[in-house]
Amino acid sequence: MNQEKARKGVVQISEVANGLIDPVLAKRAGINTMLLGSWDEIAGPEFADCTRPEKIAWPRRASEMGGEGGHQPGVLTVACEGARALFLTHAQGELIQRINGFFGFHAIGQVRIVQKPVAAPRPFRRSRPLVGEPARKLEAMVEGVENEALKAALRRLGTAVFSSRPKRS
Repeated sequence: MNQEKARKGVVQISEVANGLIDPVLAKRAGINTMLLGSWDEIAGPEFADCTRPEKIAWPRRASEMGGEGGHQPGVLTVACEGARALFLTHAQGELIQRINGFFGFHAIGQVRIVQKPVAAPRPFRRSRPLVGEPARKLEAMVEGVENEALKAALRRLGTAVFSSRPKRS
């Protein structure tokens, strides 16, 4: 019972973060964290890994679109990698239906596709320590260097050079 009382005032950090991030995303890009978080399901398995929603451009006034008031759908800008953008263009109608189904109303009328890298850069990978003859050769090369910082940098460089795979011709 004490745990229930203690948990009553607990708020998840994701709720706090979404509360802070959503207004900024809405103002700058017209999207929210729910759309970003659900993008993999919306885009489907064929486009989840190569696309990312960037922004939604909402019309300023309904009169600009020639309408008689009411809601006007926006334009979603989607970043897509390389040649997959062509396939996304052909599946654009289905994507619009999925997005509008997510929102629960006719929110998006058009998708604008921008070709750019979507995947996060691969993390830096450290080289494995050298063993045997390459390790002895590297130590002989840096033996005369007195500055320890320079020696460590040369060891890292030498390890990367000596551990790289030979190029095939």
